[in-house]
Amino acid sequence: PAHAGVAHLAKATSLGCGARFGLHPLRHQRTADCSVSLDYSLHSQPMKLATYKDGSRDGQLVVVSRDLGTAHYATGIASRLQQALDDWNFIAPQLQDLSDALNHGRARHPFAFDPAQCMAPLPRAHQWLDGSAYLNHVELVRAAGRSDVPERFYTEPLMYQGGSDDFLGPCDAIVVPDEAMGIDFEAELAVVTADVPMAATPEQGLDAIRLVMLANDVSLRHLIAGEVETRLGLVQGKPATAFSPVAVTPDELGEAWQGGRVHLALQTSWNGRKVGLCEAGPDMRFHFGQLIQHAARTRRLRAGSIVGSGTVSNPGVEHNGRREWPRGYGCIAEKRAMETLQDGAPKTEYMRFGDRVRIEMKGKGGQSVFGAIDQVVSPLAP
Repeated sequence: PAHAGVAHLAKATSLGCGARFGLHPLRHQRTADCSVSLDYSLHSQPMKLATYKDGSRDGQLVVVSRDLGTAHYATGIASRLQQALDDWNFIAPQLQDLSDALNHGRARHPFAFDPAQCMAPLPRAHQWLDGSAYLNHVELVRAAGRSDVPERFYTEPLMYQGGSDDFLGPCDAIVVPDEAMGIDFEAELAVVTADVPMAATPEQGLDAIRLVMLANDVSLRHLIAGEVETRLGLVQGKPATAFSPVAVTPDELGEAWQGGRVHLALQTSWNGRKVGLCEAGPDMRFHFGQLIQHAARTRRLRAGSIVGSGTVSNPGVEHNGRREWPRGYGCIAEKRAMETLQDGAPKTEYMRFGDRVRIEMKGKGGQSVFGAIDQVVSPLAP
């Protein structure tokens, strides 16, 4: 409400939040009825946000420099990311000011940014909805299993609702009770939304995107196989998902953000060996606006909802009479499907305790955009 925004402004002014960080004050003007009209200039907001561990469940919001070298606590602006999402039009300009100050060496208390100290940008969310926007992933796995892709998959995205109360930080261990569960990584993109109305259009979905990040949607393949047969959704086969150290605004991506897609390559390494360099843009059949539209068909989404892309995947090419996948793979299930199609049976085993997976996306200049998800698989402690 407008009166709440004015009260918030008065509080921020009395606390001197802007002056504390060496920032310029919020632009505002008096209207004829003496109310305050704020000019947020929201058309351009390039910034990176993260959440630092502090012993609580929600952590502390920090603003991170473009080169991921330094950070600054957002204390006095917003203590938690969800707080910023709930009041984005008021808080985002202040975070943007802090980001500008940090990137230009004017912030008063910067510190070295350490991804190992990060929780997921949004450590727990109202909901986590993961789609399957890259149809090559679906086609590949189904072809290996000798089953056709239903026609409606080409016009309506697949989506499941996962657990959202306990996300993993980018460097947190993947804890699994048993290696025999078929431990797999899935290299994905995800977006964090503002409030989305029921029956939203794809355009409304795109307008609602506040942040973009990477995800490792960990899957336990041998459990999923049994759960799929129940047709009631995935629970045990989908343990906690991990997210990149930072979440970035779409503006931070520049020209790489086009039409609700990120036009950069997603790099995946397994035990130090690069196994995937998949282009995230061209083969995303359903862009994020369409995924959000699908999720909001019969219900509203509240600010802080997270929507995933599914495994980023590129189609293979024919070479000397044999189909090959030069871009590699974003999950082991795809690699096993490739082997089945090429040689009649899979050879690659799923991850074991002690294995490490690293997922990262770099910009055109080679700089990491989100920081890296870098996790080790660990057994559940007795």
